[in-house]
Amino acid sequence: MAARLQHTLVMAGIVASLLLLPVGALLALLAFGILGVTLAGFVSFGGALNAFTGLLAWWALAFAAALVYSLFAMPD
Repeated sequence: MAARLQHTLVMAGIVASLLLLPVGALLALLAFGILGVTLAGFVSFGGALNAFTGLLAWWALAFAAALVYSLFAMPD
């Protein structure tokens, strides 16, 4: 059970890291085009966080989504 959990967490981390840049760029482009949000505002959640913490928060959101994916995708 512990080995399965470790593999699932590693897979989620890899998927989140690989998809963060392209999906984040697409979301930032849509936010700029539709809402007029700047890149700095998008990364920092409207100035609530600094850029580094904002990127960590975006990665954590991507990790949460990738964790759900990897729980269903990992074989038993």
